[in-house]
Amino acid sequence: MNGTDRRDRGELVVLGFLVALGLIIGGWLLGSQIKATRLSDRYVTVRGLVERQVKSDLAIWPLSFKEAGDDLATVYARTDTDKNAILQFLTQQGIKQEEIELGQLRVVDTQAQEYGGTRAPHRYIVEQQITVRTSRVDQVAAAAQKSMQLVQKGIVLSSNPGQGGLMYKFTGLNAIKPDMITEATRNARAAADRFAADSGSDVGTIRQANQGVFSITAADQGSEGGEGYMGGGEQSIMKTVRVVTTVQYYLEK
Repeated sequence: MNGTDRRDRGELVVLGFLVALGLIIGGWLLGSQIKATRLSDRYVTVRGLVERQVKSDLAIWPLSFKEAGDDLATVYARTDTDKNAILQFLTQQGIKQEEIELGQLRVVDTQAQEYGGTRAPHRYIVEQQITVRTSRVDQVAAAAQKSMQLVQKGIVLSSNPGQGGLMYKFTGLNAIKPDMITEATRNARAAADRFAADSGSDVGTIRQANQGVFSITAADQGSEGGEGYMGGGEQSIMKTVRVVTTVQYYLEK
């Protein structure tokens, strides 16, 4: 065998070795990719629920009243008397002057608005609204229980369209959000750990997470989930703040 043949044979051996090595590496990479793909398909979806009882920190109490008649000066005078009586009542109940907002006086001439229909019983309607806005929710709650005193003076309080009467609100949601989200995520992880233990797996990294809904409802009222923020139970001082976090975890062997 001459030198040229030996050289060609050596090159073939090297080439065969490189091909074999390439096949081995390619097979290993393909196997790793298939394994990674299978692992990426193995995950669990869990939810973490957190509820907290909180007390409203803002009371809004709109007091609407009106008088009607055919003589505008007389109707206006009665309206002014009603206004002073309500202001006096609120002061007696410990409501501070800076917590009272006096709305604009509204005068309606029913005859000016007639278009051939049934004639209104009175030509003029004068109405006004006094609004109490305060963080002293207990003070307002106590005062509202005594509002019958105004009725006894001949003052009939009414609700304008869109006005829901006395409302209690909780404005401190942003202050408790971070802790509630942390606790909800921790609860979700605990649920994932239990599932993994039952299936003989280990919990891996987070695949996907959704903060979920924050809802504020009356303390004795249920709530339904959904994205974003929900409000409700405005007639209740005590509220339930609720959040449900949804998390997907990879499962590993």
